[in-house]
Amino acid sequence: MTFSELKKNPDIKTYISMADDSLKSLGFTEHSFAHVTKVAETAGNILLSLGFPEKDIELVKMAGYLHDIGNLVNRIDHSQSGAVMAFRILDNLGLPAEDIATIVTAIGNHDEGTGVPVNPIAAALILADKSDVRRSRVRNNDPSSFDIHDRVNYSVVSSVISVSEAKTFIKLELEIDTAISSVMDYFEIFLSRMLLCRRATESLGLSFKLIINRQTLL
Repeated sequence: MTFSELKKNPDIKTYISMADDSLKSLGFTEHSFAHVTKVAETAGNILLSLGFPEKDIELVKMAGYLHDIGNLVNRIDHSQSGAVMAFRILDNLGLPAEDIATIVTAIGNHDEGTGVPVNPIAAALILADKSDVRRSRVRNNDPSSFDIHDRVNYSVVSSVISVSEAKTFIKLELEIDTAISSVMDYFEIFLSRMLLCRRATESLGLSFKLIINRQTLL
C-alpha cells in the first residue's frame, strides 16, 4: 500500500468528505481534500528535506491524509477517534503492524490539546497541519460576519514552512494583511499551536522560527 493508492480508496474519500461536511455545518474552516492533501505533502517534504528514508516519507503522507477523519465522529477528541478509525482502515488494507502503529500514533498526537511529538512522523504531521493557514480555507462569503478564525485565515496572504539549508531550524513565514486581522488575533487562536510546533521542531533536533510580516516572533 502506497500513499498514491491510499488516496484512491473510495471509503477513505467518503470518510474525509463526510467529516468535512460535519465541520462545515459547525462553521469550521475547510478540512477536506485540499487541507489533508496539503498537510500530507508538506509533512513529506519536511522529512525529505531532513534526509529521512522514503518509507518514513510515505508513512507521514498517509498520516497526513488520514489525520482529520475523526471529525466524522466529533470535533472533540477527533485526533484520538481518528487514530482508532485509521487503525481499522489500515489493518483491513493489510499494512504491517509496525507501519499502522506509526501512523496511528502520529494521528493521535496531532492536536494541540493533547498532542505530543513522540516520533518524527508525529512531529512532521504537527508542523504541516498547524502551518496550513490560508484564505481559501474560509467558507464564509460574508466578511461582515467573520468570526476570529475566519478573519485570521482570510488575512493570511501567504504561509510557507521550510527547513533551513543547514538543517538547523524550521521556519514558518507568514504574511498577514493587518487591515483584516491583527497579529494579536493570530496569536489568540494559534499560540498553543505554535508552541506545539516549537516542541515538534525541537524533537527533530532543530529550532523553530515564526516570522510574521518579516518580524521574528518566536
